This record gives sequence, C-alpha cells and structure tokens, in this order.
Amino acid sequence: MKQVVLAVLMLLGMGKVQAQQMQQSFLDNQKMFPKVGAAYRDKEEQLKEEFQKKGLTYPAKYIFIRSFKLDSELEIWVKNKASDTFRLFKSYRVCTLSGKMGPKRKEGDRQVPEGFYYINDFNPNSSYHLSLGINYPNFADKILSDPKKPGGEIYIHGSCLTIGCIPLTDDIIEEVYVMAVNAKNSGQDFIPVHVFPVKFGNIRSMDYLGNFTLKDNSSEKFWVDLKYAYDYFEAHHKLPVVLVDEKGKYIM
Repeated sequence: MKQVVLAVLMLLGMGKVQAQQMQQSFLDNQKMFPKVGAAYRDKEEQLKEEFQKKGLTYPAKYIFIRSFKLDSELEIWVKNKASDTFRLFKSYRVCTLSGKMGPKRKEGDRQVPEGFYYINDFNPNSSYHLSLGINYPNFADKILSDPKKPGGEIYIHGSCLTIGCIPLTDDIIEEVYVMAVNAKNSGQDFIPVHVFPVKFGNIRSMDYLGNFTLKDNSSEKFWVDLKYAYDYFEAHHKLPVVLVDEKGKYIM
C-alpha cells in the first residue's frame, strides 16, 4: 500500500514539474523570437518599476484588457490571485479608429468588433511589429454576422495603422505583449478582452453615442447589453459571467 501511495505521489510530482516546464517553455520560446526578446530587454525593468510604484506585484498572473473605440483607449487591469479583484495598471492610447460605432458584422466592413472576447493568438512575427489575436467571430458574432463571410483575423497590434483592428504604437504593443506572455506563462490561458463603443462613464462619449443612435439606432439594444457588463465591472472590479442565447444576445 505504501508503495502504491509513493508511486501516486511521484506521478503527481512529475505532473506538476511537467506543467511548470510547459509554462516556462512558452516564455522561453517567445523570447527566442527577435522582436519579443528585444521587447523583454527594453521593457521588463520599466514594467517592474511601474508595477512597484503602484503597489502591484510583477509579473501579473492575470490580466484583463478593455478597449474603448471612441475614446481611443486600451486599459490593462491586473491581479495575482483568482480570488482577487482587478486593479488598473495602465491606460494606453489607441492610435486610430477604423469604421464607426457599432459591432462588426461582415468581412470588409472595416469595423472594429464590439463585445466580449479573449486572446487566441500570439504572433511574434507579425507584419505589424507584434500582435495579439482576439477570437472574433465569437459565438454571438457567428449568429448575428454574415453567415458566409463574417470576417476575421482581428488583432491588437503595433505599427499604428488599422483596418478593423486595435492599433497601438510599437512601443506600447511591446509592453502589452510582454504582460500577456507573462500571464499566459503563469497559467492564464483565457485572457479576456472587452471591446466597447465608448467609455460609458464618460459623459461626452455617452452624449455622442446618444446622438449617434438618433441617426442609426440599429445597435442601441446591443449597447445596452454591453453597458451592463461595463457597469458590473466598474462596481465590482470582477469580470461578469457573460452567456449568449440562441439569438446571439449577450446575457449577464
């Protein structure tokens, strides 16, 4: 019996070591790419200092990304335990906006998606310096978008230009990419990305959205659903549980 218990403990220990090696290998593999290696050399000490000044632990084991189209902002929220609430680390400037307010619904519409997504790709060899893919079309998009050509390949990337993506400067994407790699390396396979038309707490942005709906109210109900999620996070600094019904409507 003792031998059986010992064997089980050894297997559990080996599994833990293997998991740690796999996590570490993602970071090591990413650093092998020239642009990622350079980003770590240029940004890691700076990020450590900024985290320390804000009383945060570096590297963050969990990150959450929020982007606001009209306000041209991208926020990075961080925490180090699953049970913790998120704290704002930094707000970055988004270079430019493609399309208009409203969700992406078909290939070639130049729209930046709006809704609830997660990082599904790390591209260290991107033509746009570095890039992080988001999982557009998600379940809701697949129901509501063009069934044959909904579009795809939406990224948060550098090079400060876009047709339907979220563009940052090369300097900024390096910081965001490093933090995302660190989080994935720590075991966060699901890095959430929420994309909103506006910062719902900004009065001027809300006024713009109100005037926009007078001309085109097709997205008004959709934005009400997005605002529920925004308000929940603002109140609790925890992510809301978001589901999708058979009609593609977000349910919280």
